[in-house]
This record gives sequence, C-alpha cells and structure tokens, in this order.
Amino acid sequence: MNPAQLAAALLAVVVDAVGRRDAEAAGQLTVDDIALERPRNRDHGDWATSVALKQAKRVGMPPRTLADELVPGILAIEGVAAVEVAGPGFLNIRLEAGAAGELARVIVEAGETYGHNESLLGQTINLEFVSANPTGPLHIGHTRWAALGDSLARVLSASGATLVSEFYVNDAGAQMDVFGESVLAAALGEPAPENGYPGEYITALGMRALAERPDLATLPRSEAVAIARELGYGWQLDEIRESLERFNVHFDVWFSERVLHAVDAASNASRIDEAVERLRAQGHVYDLDDAIWVRTTDFGDDKDRVIKRGNGVYTYFAADAAYYLSKSDRGFAHKIYLLGADHHGYVHRLKALAGAAGDDPERDIEVLIGQLVSINGARLSKRAGNIIELNDLREWLGTDALRYSLARYPADSPLTLDPELLQKRTNDNPVFYVQYAHARTHQVARNAAASGVDRSVFASELLTDETESVLLGALAEFPRIVAQAATLREPHRVARYLEELAAAYHRWYDTCRVTPQGDEPVSSIHGTRLWLNDATGQVLRNGLTLIGVSAPERM
Repeated sequence: MNPAQLAAALLAVVVDAVGRRDAEAAGQLTVDDIALERPRNRDHGDWATSVALKQAKRVGMPPRTLADELVPGILAIEGVAAVEVAGPGFLNIRLEAGAAGELARVIVEAGETYGHNESLLGQTINLEFVSANPTGPLHIGHTRWAALGDSLARVLSASGATLVSEFYVNDAGAQMDVFGESVLAAALGEPAPENGYPGEYITALGMRALAERPDLATLPRSEAVAIARELGYGWQLDEIRESLERFNVHFDVWFSERVLHAVDAASNASRIDEAVERLRAQGHVYDLDDAIWVRTTDFGDDKDRVIKRGNGVYTYFAADAAYYLSKSDRGFAHKIYLLGADHHGYVHRLKALAGAAGDDPERDIEVLIGQLVSINGARLSKRAGNIIELNDLREWLGTDALRYSLARYPADSPLTLDPELLQKRTNDNPVFYVQYAHARTHQVARNAAASGVDRSVFASELLTDETESVLLGALAEFPRIVAQAATLREPHRVARYLEELAAAYHRWYDTCRVTPQGDEPVSSIHGTRLWLNDATGQVLRNGLTLIGVSAPERM
C-alpha cells in the first residue's frame, strides 16, 4: 500500500464518520484533510494523522472521542495491522509487512515518474531566472540562480504545473551601447571608453569583430559601434546559452527586451506604449510635471513610479510593465521571478505592477530573492578580470558538485562553499555520499545477477527487518517531499531528503543481504530484497534528476 492509497482509504472512513453528523461538511473533505505523516519515532507506527483534531470542532466532539470512533473503520482497511490513539487525538497507524513492502514494487513499476504528483495541477507558471545582461560572462551569482531556478522548474513540473522557464535578455538600453563602444575600441586598438566593459573577453570579441568586418575602421563611428555591438551581442549571448547548457540548465524561452521597444508599423506603437495605455485604462496612470506616473502606492509600493520622463524617454519600469503584461498575454496566470540579492527594491515594485495591471499581487506574482554565494579560494576570471566565472567554477569543481551544493541550501541564506570538501570522494561530501548510494544499488544489482538472483519473485511480507521498515518509510516520503518543495519553492528539500534516504539505504545494506552467502540457496527473500534495492536506486535517481545532478552507476 502506498501513501496515496492509504490516504484515500482513510478519507472514506472520515467522510463516513463526519457525514453521520454533518453531510455538507463531509462533502467538502479532501485527501489533503487527512494530513498523513511519517512519525519521527518509528515505534509509533508507519503513519500518523491529525485528522481527528482538525475535524472534531466541525462535528462538535472532543478530538480523542472522534479518533476512537475512527479506529474500527481504519482497522477494516486492507493492509492495516494496528491503530493507536495518542495524545489529544492523533492516530498512529501500523501496516502489515506485506502492505508496507508493496511500495517497492510500486516504485520499480512507476520508474522515473515515481515522485511526480498533482499538487500544482492546473497552475500555469512562468518562472524567470538568471536574466543576465548579454554583455559579459555569467558569474558566481548567476551560478546560484541558475542552479536554484532550474531545480525549482523541475520540481514545479514534477508536481503537475504547466511551466515555462524563461530567460529575459536585457538587450536594450544604454548598457548595450557602452558594450558596443567597448568592443569597437578593442577592435581598433583604442583605449577602453569611460565606464566601458573590461577584461580579455572584450579584447577577444573585438578581434573577432574585426576579422568579421575588416572595414570597421573606415565606417562612420555610429555605424561601426552598431555593428560591433550586434556582433559582440550575438557571440556573447551564444556563450551564455552554451555555459548554461553545460551546467545542465535549460530554458524554454529566451525573451528579448528589444521586442518590447520595437514599433509596430501598423499601429505606430511599441508594446511599451501599449502597456502604458493598458495601465491607464485600469485607472492607475496619471500625468504630473510633464511625466507619466503609475500610482504604485495603491498597492504597497513606497512611492509612485515614473514610467515616462518629461523628455519622452521611458524608464526601466516601463519595460518591466510591458514584460509583465506579455506574460499574462501568453497565458501565464502565475509569475515567479528569482532575483539576486541586490534586487530587494524590486519586490514592492513588481507586486505593485501586478496590482496596477489588474492582477492580485498576493496571488499572481512571487518575487524570490536569492542571497550571495562565495567559494573559498575561487579566483577572479582571467578573461573578465573582475568576476568569478561560471565556466571556471564548473571546470574546477564539476557540474554535479556545484549544482548539488547550491541546491541543498535555501535561496534566502548567504552561502560559502568549501571546494576541498566538494572534491573529496568521502562520505563527508554530500554529493558523493548520495551518488555513491546510487552507484551501490547498481553494484548490488550486478552482484545479484551474477549470483542468480532476479526479480521473478516478490514476497513483500518478507521485508520485516527494522532497517527495511525504515527504508520503505523513507521511500514513501518522496512524493510528499517533491510536492512540498514545489509548493514552498524550496528545492533544497529534495537534496536533504536524498541524504536521509542514502543513510537509510547504507544501514539496510549493512544489515540485509540481497545475494546468498556461501552455499546458501537463492530464496524468495533475496529476490524480494532486490526489488527494494532497485526501488531505492530509482528514487535516488529521480531525486538527483530533479536537482540537475547525474546518477552514476559506477564510482
């Protein structure tokens, strides 16, 4: 019996008991009301529920009295061995060994879909993260947002959400002109412009631009800057894409800011022009001192925001508004922004923008702020000169160690990583510990095959060892952990769970044998344990996939 089946059976019992006193209340009950959990102390059983405490007030009964009334119905559920009422009305449930062990077969047969759930089914989500300027290499901050954002995208999708991961390319504005000037200066052997972009990568882009367009020195300056800008922009954006793909980070959409500024020939208006008028139609735009303002203070912002200056130039906020509206126009009811530590000021601004657009700022938009990360001993990039590059970090520490380490901490906690630890092949290194557990499941399976053990027999009632009970309990938790990680936007819960699962597996491995010893004949217990071994490997593999880390079969 898996947790979903037990929860459904418990729901039927509770609906029957509540319905005898309040039919309307009983009709409103769902599986979520069962609140099935694993007890911290396994002596208290396999599962616990607080449903009697939650529903007692509805039916006008003391919680413990309602719990006592539920006991006979729970005992009648096939696979339940015992039920105990504890404390003020908790119900501790113990399953028969066969019912608990059946989970191993469920997992193996579900394969890579085990852990997937429907907690976010029906939600359409646009998740934007990284969104670096295409004027230089990705740095250590982008590395953290890339790892967290991609892991979050994976758990959201695994929980039933219709999700698009999006990179907003900031390819418009003054910084692109400065970038073009920098590339051209490098191409022509001129000093870098004031406030220009430094680093050897600019020199390399300049040399490449000159090779592509030897006529740069003979063209009018403005034309030469435009050409250098567009060539450098294309190459730098390609490098960003390639860096992220090598880091196992995928984006469904690369959205160019330029699209928002482009003027439509038919309407003679840009998307930014249209966005301002749409906000005006909502009643939140006003004119003052020759400028156009959005009354964002109506939605909790600390001050109203200028969207168009008196000189006719739009502010960055105007592009933000048009971009937000484009997400709604593309059918995304919910928008999640993952921003860096220096973007705290954007939280109220974006929420106010959602309100001004007619959305619910508390429901339709989330702004997650990630904190800074540092790595002891990391060196500044030789190419960029003033940053620590993603490419250098990946080559130094490896994609797996870097992604796992960044995924196992909450986004809002400052983080310092120890490179010596991340390169150790010992159990002190969390990623090695989890990957080794997965590799061990494959080694056990190879040894089993060599000894004539296969999965032709499955007798779940034989999985009675305490370590087997603990391991099965940990495996049962995986779908709940994935759903929780998605709902709370905390993919680090998956990494921490994998470490607990690996520990439970290693203890089981030390106690229970899959292959017979000496002249011992192959029996049903060996084949049954192979199912449990393979189920564990599947869950470890599924969990590592959710945080973008490989699951090696040999180490």
